[in-house]
Amino acid sequence: MKMHLTTAAAGLLLLVGIGAAAAQDVIIQPEQETVIREYVHKQPLASVKVPGVELSIGSTLPDTVELHEVPNVKYRYVVVDNKTVIVDPGTRKVVKVIQ
Repeated sequence: MKMHLTTAAAGLLLLVGIGAAAAQDVIIQPEQETVIREYVHKQPLASVKVPGVELSIGSTLPDTVELHEVPNVKYRYVVVDNKTVIVDPGTRKVVKVIQ
């Protein structure tokens, strides 16, 4: 009985891990990235600092950071430490960092 329970628990943890990894794998299509880059170039923002947040894909930006809309794109952007950061507005997670 213990063996079956342990195997089931290991399988569940594996599935949860796969689901979490898939949630972070957001792919922005090249044409969307082009639209975002062009818009950001035309609508420059002042760079902000976000203390205590490591700027990487999957990190979450606090509610104090204002996200800016890109027309016809579901993602928002902000400039942090002179890098354009693309953010999922629903989760506030960074999905791409553009140099």
